Amino acid sequence: MQKGNISVHTENLFPIIKKFLYSDHEIFLRELISNSVDATQKLSVLAARGEVKGDLGDLKIKVTVDEKAKTITISDSGIGMTAEEIEKYINQIAFSGAEEFVEKYKDSTDTQIIGHFGLGFYSAYMVAHTVEIKTLSYQEGAKAAQWKCTGNTEFELGAGKRKNRGTDIILHIAEDSLDFLQKWKVNELLTKYCKFLPVEIEFDEKVINNTNPIWKKAPADLKDEDYVAFYNELFPFQEAPLFWIHINVDYPFNLTGVLYFPKAKREMELAKDRIKLYSNQVFVTDQVNEIVPDYLMLLQGVIDSPDIPLNVSRSSLQSDSNVKKITSHISKKVADKLHELYKKDQADFESKWGAMSLFVKYGIISDEKFDERAISFCLLKNIEGQFSTIEEYINKISLTQTDKDGNRVALYTTDKDKQFAFIGPLIAKGYDVLVFDEPIDNHYIMHLEQKNEKFQVKRVDSASVDKIIDKGESFESVLSEDAKKLVTETIENQFDKESFKVELQSLSPDDQFITVTRNEFDRRMREMNQMGGGGMYAFMANMPEKFDVVVNSNHPSINKLASESDETKRNLSARQLADLALLAQNMLIGEKLSEFIKRSVGVV
Repeated sequence: MQKGNISVHTENLFPIIKKFLYSDHEIFLRELISNSVDATQKLSVLAARGEVKGDLGDLKIKVTVDEKAKTITISDSGIGMTAEEIEKYINQIAFSGAEEFVEKYKDSTDTQIIGHFGLGFYSAYMVAHTVEIKTLSYQEGAKAAQWKCTGNTEFELGAGKRKNRGTDIILHIAEDSLDFLQKWKVNELLTKYCKFLPVEIEFDEKVINNTNPIWKKAPADLKDEDYVAFYNELFPFQEAPLFWIHINVDYPFNLTGVLYFPKAKREMELAKDRIKLYSNQVFVTDQVNEIVPDYLMLLQGVIDSPDIPLNVSRSSLQSDSNVKKITSHISKKVADKLHELYKKDQADFESKWGAMSLFVKYGIISDEKFDERAISFCLLKNIEGQFSTIEEYINKISLTQTDKDGNRVALYTTDKDKQFAFIGPLIAKGYDVLVFDEPIDNHYIMHLEQKNEKFQVKRVDSASVDKIIDKGESFESVLSEDAKKLVTETIENQFDKESFKVELQSLSPDDQFITVTRNEFDRRMREMNQMGGGGMYAFMANMPEKFDVVVNSNHPSINKLASESDETKRNLSARQLADLALLAQNMLIGEKLSEFIKRSVGVV
């Protein structure tokens, strides 16, 4: 039995591995099984070259838990090792068996070697106080070898008793990691990290992985039901996705995967665990914000690339030009797919727009390239349920909704029912009203205004009907100056002067008598700030909101109010009209609403 010291540059290797190199202890299983997959795939490559004689037999990797002995064993029937190879690849930690193997056979195989049989192996000491290796090389005439190390730099290496080709890694679990001996826990980790490894993994007499996942297959060989079934495998108990994108790139980098468009909810759901990153079918992370833009976090699925640079523990991505290229390519593929779907079946695309509009708008305001591509399929919807692209809509309203300064003015509502008092008069004028009722719409509206010259977007309650699209028309007031002053003072007395500014305007006799409107810019900034995007206008959230009270001096009821000699009756009428205006803005609540109802009953 040979004894010696592992060739390392520090006596503190194992504490460093346990505490710093691998921040998440559970990945030891991923690392060790990845090494077993490497060993198995190496054997297959050698067999294909005629360098392995005889039947390869069952190449499954088996994971066994012995709760009494407090051990976890990972067994494979792969390439195995000789005592000399253990000395080189385990004891001399600076060498990498996998790297050497790939270099030797890089011109004759496409097989990807997952791990580096070096540092990854030593992740075992995050959970084990002692690790044993029992192995027999595939080489003809090779002798079994075994190795044992108790977590310091001293080891024992000698002859072994293994009869069959392959390797057993036996972990003697430390007292502070005994929870890893629970079978449900091991099964959970295997499902998380090894679910799609290319070699069968057996645990409790069951194969736990899908060795040929959908993203490794050619799209031409797949049907819709295959994609839906895989989605259910990834995300059980969810509604079927709207559609999906199959990514398959081999130049200038390797990238495969499937991204699904789920049925999005109204609120922003930027979950960080919906897109899973794999490297040669080994799960790496579901924190993919370095390679997937925020707006794509609304999607779900899998990305697999051996070209994404990972740190030594594979737990996080490193800055690299390939990362930016992959990010850009994913964004382009998504945009191209949406354009394809829109051109293929516009009616079907429109029927799904409500479930994907949030994602598209978010992409438009956050990614200039995506914005350029989305111009062809991003839709606007009006209150009649009709759809238009942005360009089509601006052309549509150019004749009827252009103001005196040449601005095309798009009108919108956030709630058709609550804002109908404002919508009705606009419809009567022949104006079109859009629906913008998503949390992101204030940001999106500002983007539209910035991107399109002489184009404005106003909510239906941002001004009186004649002023919301100012045509420059004027109406002569029927009131005398004394009557104007009396009406103004009477109406002003009904409102809090800190929040409401009363103004008489000479409008069409058909317009409402009194209207409470909200400044478009002020309201938009406040709502954006509530979402966390108010920027330099965040200070407005702490200031009282301002409202404009527009009194139509040409309304038929104006003379009645102005000529009422009884001040009490005049104020009562003004209060009633003021409350009606507040009610139209859903601003009459609580005690004031109750008083209004009682007063209205008394008038009847």
